[in-house]
Amino acid sequence: MISKHLAIAAAIVFLSAASVGQALAQTPPAQPAMAAPSGATPAAGAPAAGAPAAPGASMSGPSAAPAPAPAVTEPVAAPAAPKESPYGLVPLWKNGDFVIRAVIVLLGIMSAGTWYIFITKYLEQARVLGQAKTVERRFWSSNNLNEGIDKLPKSSVFRSVAESGVRAAAGQGTGLVNLNDWIGMSLNRQLDEANAQMQTGIAFLASVGSTSPFIGLFGTVWGILNALIAIGIAGQASIDKVAGPVGTALIATALGLLVAVPAVLLYNYVVRRNKVINEKLRSFAADLQTYLVTNKK
Repeated sequence: MISKHLAIAAAIVFLSAASVGQALAQTPPAQPAMAAPSGATPAAGAPAAGAPAAPGASMSGPSAAPAPAPAVTEPVAAPAAPKESPYGLVPLWKNGDFVIRAVIVLLGIMSAGTWYIFITKYLEQARVLGQAKTVERRFWSSNNLNEGIDKLPKSSVFRSVAESGVRAAAGQGTGLVNLNDWIGMSLNRQLDEANAQMQTGIAFLASVGSTSPFIGLFGTVWGILNALIAIGIAGQASIDKVAGPVGTALIATALGLLVAVPAVLLYNYVVRRNKVINEKLRSFAADLQTYLVTNKK
């Protein structure tokens, strides 16, 4: 009985030893630790050699962390220069031939002449109207005719009319013409001279007002003709190739109207003021004739 228990115990011990040996055989041998260099002292708090690295820990220390890349600044694009329009008065002058340039120059001369004549005629008319006021204040308030003439400026148109009447009255007429008719003829002749002087330059305003639109129209027709010839040679009949040159050529017509309209308006204004001055001169001449014939104001 005892021998039976001993045999069971020996079998258990044998099986336990066999399982322990098998487990030891499956475990790999531990790697020997690398010896630290002589004289090197491990830093405090450094992990021991052979200790497993913490999960998620970087292989290098904080000092080995890569520096952030510098921000890249995009270059600011320079503002684009404004594109010059290929259409307008300046391109029309640059690209036009001698006919277009001659039309533009002629219209410019006509416009300058219009304003020059208007300014000179306006100043002249203002001077004559001022003389008419002087006649009303000084001439007819004088004691006699010679004194009244002396009060008028030497450049006055009214003084020239008065002197002409005095000379006619001193001639006492002729046998065929009585004194009244002789004085009337002398005064009318002087009035005609004054009226002719006031009319100088007005014909230019009328000519500019009537011809400048057609001059501008001629420039437009010539520009359209050249544009169509260029389009036909290039073989491109798109809307941008047709509308641009044709529209630019129409500038000549606009310039003609820009010259004509002020010329017509200024012509009417000057003519109307000349009529006012002419009426004042004729009224003065009629009163002077009556005074010379009857010696009464």
